[in-house]
Order: sequence, then structure tokens, then C-alpha cells
Amino acid sequence: MNKSYPMVILVLVIFFVISFLTNILGPLIPDIIQNFSLSLALAGFLPFSFFVAYGVMSIPAGLLIEKYSEKMVLILAFSIAFSGALLFGLFPQFGVALLSLFLIGIGMAMLQVVINPLLRVSGGESNFAFYSALAQLIFGLASFLSPQLYTYLVHHIHTGDTSFLIGILDKVVPENLKWVSLYWVFTIIVLVMILSIWLIRFPKVELLEDEKIRIGSAFRELLGNRYVILFFIGLFCYVGTEQGVANWTSKFLQTYHGVDPTTAGAKVISHFWGLMTVGCFLGLFLLKVMDSKMVLLIFTSGAMIALTIALFGNLQMALIAFPAVGFFASIMYPVIFSLALNSVPRHHGTFSGILCTGIAGGAVVPLLIGQLGDIFGLRFGMTFMYITIGYMFSIGIWAKPIISNATITDRIKALFKKN
Repeated sequence: MNKSYPMVILVLVIFFVISFLTNILGPLIPDIIQNFSLSLALAGFLPFSFFVAYGVMSIPAGLLIEKYSEKMVLILAFSIAFSGALLFGLFPQFGVALLSLFLIGIGMAMLQVVINPLLRVSGGESNFAFYSALAQLIFGLASFLSPQLYTYLVHHIHTGDTSFLIGILDKVVPENLKWVSLYWVFTIIVLVMILSIWLIRFPKVELLEDEKIRIGSAFRELLGNRYVILFFIGLFCYVGTEQGVANWTSKFLQTYHGVDPTTAGAKVISHFWGLMTVGCFLGLFLLKVMDSKMVLLIFTSGAMIALTIALFGNLQMALIAFPAVGFFASIMYPVIFSLALNSVPRHHGTFSGILCTGIAGGAVVPLLIGQLGDIFGLRFGMTFMYITIGYMFSIGIWAKPIISNATITDRIKALFKKN
């Protein structure tokens, strides 16, 4: 198989763009609430509009790939995201924001489905694990950087800054809605991606059997397996927890500790994503020395403790504990996903499509937190995540994978048996 390193770089850039656009919403929420005079419940519809698109589009996107080329699906995905970003840039209103986020979410859902098979082919199957890990690192880096860009833009637009980018944004961004500048930056980024993809020659991708989504007997068989439903709920709870923290932390710090969301609030969200990347490295090491179910039990327990300190501690504790939740959440998604796929003997492509629709948890949980926050206060609303984290903890108890993760201990035991 001929490797295509330019294509590998393109896919890694796409991972960066997906993360950059997906995980910026949290720092924006306090500004959106203030500028549009929203209740917490209404603000909860912002992440709902974005992540419900994953529930709608994950499986159809898999079917589109089998019918059309990866290049055309990528261009379509970015074109939809472009229309969403441009729409809100031109008409910065709350109703338009909901439609804009849904369109961007549709595009991001399509991209997620395309890029993994493309990475496998362009980088070579033997290097797929390495490039996948590198992609996750880049994904985390983008999530770390996007709040930094938000802080930079809101503190430089309409201040007399004469730099080229700020000068352009000054002309199109309302003075009282500086954060809208991010959507114009998104528009430019996505347009560049469309042009780049159009010019690049793509390799032919033959989907492996386990990468294909089969709507029919395979789908019915999987839905009849209670473990499929249980693991779907697990992925739903993970993304709900991740986005519940990412979307409401800045508002929580502003409400209970008087923190400026454009500076310290954005910094905490940035550190949340940064520590999630760091936690991945530790998690990869731990998965080589102990059973993945034990790793999940340890990390979910740590997340529960960190969340408690963040919600009920003082400001200094919260500034440390909220990012710590990201550190402990880092390993949950890959562990739950791998436990799920290792718990069924076949139809892994279709099962992956079902699991990916669980990303819609990022729509529902932040919305519930906002609704509870309006009634009982945001602190109480965020305690809802005890339920989602608790469910993920339970997976470490009841999961019975057909194949367990290989550890160093297992290899040592196997070596002694041979001797």
C-alpha cells in the first residue's frame, strides 16, 4: 500500500479543525447569555443544537461514504459548516445561532466518520495506531488553543489595534458582540479547508468490513443485544459529562466566584482540554499494566472527587479541580468504546455507528444542567453529572468483554507458561 504523507497531514489538520470548532462553545456561553439576555435553560439549547447533529448524522454519513467518494463527502461537510459559520457571522441573533450550530454540527459529524478510514489508508494500516494517537494529541491541542484565541480576539477587536486580522474583523463584527469574531475566523478556516481538499488528490479507500455500516439484519441483531444499549448509554454519558463541564464551567465561575469569563474563565476551559490530553498519556501507560475496567474505575472515581471539589470548594480549589475533571475524563471515551467493541463478536462497523450517535449526549446533558440551573441554581444543575459519571463507573463493574486489553503482566505470564 502506498503511503501518502500529504494526505496524513491533511487528515491531522482536519482533526485540529474539528476540535477547534467543536470545543470553543463553553467559553462563549457567558457572553451569549449576557448579550442575548438568556436564561440558563435557553443557553442549554446552544450545545443541544450542535451535538444533536451527531445523533442525526453519524449513521447517514457512514452510508454516504459508501456511495460517494471521501473527497466529495469532506467538501460537502465543510460546505455545510461554512454556511453555518457565515450565517451567524452575518446575522448574529440567538435563533440564527441555533441553526448555525446545528449546521456546523452536521458538518463535524460527517467529518468524524470520514477521517478514520482515510487516515488508515493514507498512513498505512501498520501505522494506524500511531497516527490515531497523534490525531488525539492534535485534537487536544486545538481544544487548548481555541479559548486562547477567543481571549485574544475579544481584547483586541475595536481597541484601535492596527494588525491585519483585527482590522478586517473590526469592519464586520458589531462592537457589542466581539465574540462573534470567532465565527468569522471559523468561516475563513473552513473556506481554506474546502479549497485545500479540492486541490489535493485523494487515495482510493476500500472500507474494511468492520468499517461499514449495515442497516438491516446486523442493525436489528445489535439492538437486540442489551450490552449494545448499555454501552450506547455509556458513550452518551461520557460526551454529556465532557460537554457539561466544558460548557458550564465558565458560567459557574462567573456566577459563584465573580471570575471574568473572557480571561480566567477561558483559561480554565483551556486547561480542562490541556489536562485531558495529558491524561491520555498516563492512561495509555496504565492500560499496558492493568485491566481497562480497573483503569475506568480509578479515573471515574477521580473525576467524581474533582467535580465535588470544583462545585463545593473555594475559588482556588475550583480553578484547579475543573481542569482536573478533564484529566480524569481523558481515558473514559477510548476505554468505553474499546470495551463496547470487544463485547460483540461481529458487526463492529454498524456498532460503531450506533455508538457514535451517543455523542448526542453532548446535546442533552448540558441542556438538562441549564434547566435544573434555572430552577435550583447552576451548582445543583451541575451535580447532575454525578449520575453520568456514576453510570460510567458502573461499566467497570458489569462489562464482560470477549477480549480484554493485553497488559505487560499478561505477557509475562504467557512467557512463563511457555518456559
